[in-house]
Amino acid sequence: MHSVFLQAPAKLNLFLKVVNKRKDGYHNLETLFERIDLCDDIRLSSTKQDNIRIICNNPQVPRGPKNLVCRAAKLMKEKYGIKKGLEVNLTKRIPVAAGLGGGSSDAATTLMGLNKLWELKASKEELIQLGQELGSDIPFFIHECSWGLGTERGDVIKNVNIKAKLWHILVVPRIKMYSREVFTKLKMQLTKNTDNASILIRYLREKNITKLGQELHNDLEDSILRICPRLFNPKKAFEKLGITGIVFSGSGPSVFGLVKTRKEAENFRNILGQRYSQVFAVTTL
Repeated sequence: MHSVFLQAPAKLNLFLKVVNKRKDGYHNLETLFERIDLCDDIRLSSTKQDNIRIICNNPQVPRGPKNLVCRAAKLMKEKYGIKKGLEVNLTKRIPVAAGLGGGSSDAATTLMGLNKLWELKASKEELIQLGQELGSDIPFFIHECSWGLGTERGDVIKNVNIKAKLWHILVVPRIKMYSREVFTKLKMQLTKNTDNASILIRYLREKNITKLGQELHNDLEDSILRICPRLFNPKKAFEKLGITGIVFSGSGPSVFGLVKTRKEAENFRNILGQRYSQVFAVTTL
């Protein structure tokens, strides 16, 4: 096998609670991930030269060792003693540093793709362990589930069996937000035992969009808005259109809302597209 082609999907966080700060400097979280149909394309090709080359259509994406795809490939080469080289053709559609997990998904997809390309026969558990070394969001994408409940750093995933498919309108302002800065600004607040994802999951299973919209939550919102107060604007734009369940995904700046149908999502995309350059109608994958 000389090459493999894969798609790397984005994610949304329908619920994100920061439980406490860990001794290692990270935070324990409880978060509900949703995999969505906004995807990057990745082609992985073996080469004779013992190096890693990344070709990408987005100039914002680093080509060197800072790229998570490069780090994932290097980790696989070291772990399994691979002497072959690799060329990665990456077509970015997921906005960068937007709270949508694009880089993490690309890295997870690379781990899974190289397992096929180099016929390594690594188990899913082995790939997840490698993913945890690289980033907290990566294990969710390796699970390849539509819905996942993340605990600890968000990297311990429980597949949640939900048949519901949601439609969202998603706006990504052209502002980069970085998780480290957002968590640094976080003011820990006391949470109640009832502040958990179980109620939200119940409404998802019941397909109760109205109740579901009331339960979407992100503890990082205050930090995001302190760093960039103008991110109030897309939220207000959603509210004026009557969109419900408005919340930031991850550490932002992506803002999404719940809609009932694809037609509604596409209609709102056309309206908001007159004001914002990155607007997407997305659904559960």
